[in-house]
Amino acid sequence: MSTTAPFMVFSGTRSRYLAEQICESLGCPLGNMIITHFADGEFAVSYEESIRGKDVFLVQSTFPNADNLMELLLMIDAAKRASAHSIVAVIPYFGWARQDRKDKPRVSIAAKLVADMLMVAGVSRVVTMDLHADQIQGFFDIPVDHLYASNVFAPYIQSLNFPMDDVVIATPDVGGSKRAAAYAKYFNVPLVLCNKTRARANVVESIQIIGDVEGKNVMLFDDIVDTAGTITQAADEMKRAGARSVRAFASHCVMSGPAVERVNASLLEEIVFTNSIPFDNQNGKRCPRLKQLSIAPLFADTIQRIINNEPISVKYIFQK
Repeated sequence: MSTTAPFMVFSGTRSRYLAEQICESLGCPLGNMIITHFADGEFAVSYEESIRGKDVFLVQSTFPNADNLMELLLMIDAAKRASAHSIVAVIPYFGWARQDRKDKPRVSIAAKLVADMLMVAGVSRVVTMDLHADQIQGFFDIPVDHLYASNVFAPYIQSLNFPMDDVVIATPDVGGSKRAAAYAKYFNVPLVLCNKTRARANVVESIQIIGDVEGKNVMLFDDIVDTAGTITQAADEMKRAGARSVRAFASHCVMSGPAVERVNASLLEEIVFTNSIPFDNQNGKRCPRLKQLSIAPLFADTIQRIINNEPISVKYIFQK
């Protein structure tokens, strides 16, 4: 990138694939940065070109393991010490977001801790997408641009060319009802809820469907799929209740543990994610029903609007 450019884009190790797509949409090269790893697991960040006086955009999702978050913190600190004009953390997937409150005694609020660490490191602004809990925006004392995966999911659903009379929007648990209701309102179709009870974390005890899915093409929405227990069980229940087809949509492809096996064994037609997190065919496991849609154009457009001081909300297809 020319040193006269007003902004520069850099990437952490695991989000480079997305940063390259964003730069392609922006028509600029990815900035040159080196992350050096030491034998004991420690690593160091260095920018290999001047960023003095630049608006610096750092692309890094903070999914497990914790090295991704640590890389981002070091990138922010190095940019601050190199006299960047502003430092914008582009975090498509904001990790630790499920720990957003004290839901039992003597637990941490990890989402607030991560927000504090980012601000102490020196970040000027955060751009993220589909936070697990909207109130996490209030954990920051700096601007937060909260984008929505509806920008890629809604056009994809329209491309399926289903008659809308045969479509219902569903959510695998009541916690996602606000998100699902926004899609149902946008498409003007019925909303179906699932009442989920858990035996313990990541273990679903039972799911009851609230609403009619018989003969319908069901679009099942969630923000995160971790072990895929909830979403596959909900899909199977809907198929047993007479659904013609069930497709799952989730913003973030965590897909840990037995997730791939569960999706492959389920009655889902397909499960659609954004590429906020890379899917690496865990340990050689294939998931032919899994599809990822690129959010690079969405984030590239947002970066351009930040640079030009233009509003971002006009790009939302709809909000929750």
